[in-house]
Amino acid sequence: MLAARRSFEGSVPLASMPRLCGALEQPEGDCRYVLSFDRGALDVPRIEVKAQALLPLLCQRSLQRFLLPVAVEQSLAMVADDDQEAALPEGYEAIVVGADGAVHPLDLIEDELILALPVVAIDPASTPLEIALAEGGGKQAEARQDNPFAVLAGFHSNKQREPS
Repeated sequence: MLAARRSFEGSVPLASMPRLCGALEQPEGDCRYVLSFDRGALDVPRIEVKAQALLPLLCQRSLQRFLLPVAVEQSLAMVADDDQEAALPEGYEAIVVGADGAVHPLDLIEDELILALPVVAIDPASTPLEIALAEGGGKQAEARQDNPFAVLAGFHSNKQREPS
């Protein structure tokens, strides 16, 4: 692939990536990808990975499903050991390959999508719970407005009125 500078383009169902599916909410849809093999700076064998997908996630603010658009682009340098990794020019992420040089393209794409997942999934279009409750005018909003220390204030004023 490197010698011929091959490139592959296509799409793959999100459901075919088991490690990624564990983080998704009802994995539906596809991932579009481009994998390009060539030699980069200092004749480093590399794989250029580009992937785009709409990842279905569960918003931790609203607990509703939403689609997170993800676009990743990564230059992976193929190395045989840690010594080669340390000598890589800047801008490369190392991928250790065996003596046969074989890589699994679907695993590369899945790895990059996993790395693109947010630590906490929050839909930017969602409304924070406190605002939603306040706008709803429900009993929870009224309860939040009551001062829990009002009872203590009344106790303090009654204590001052008692004769000594």
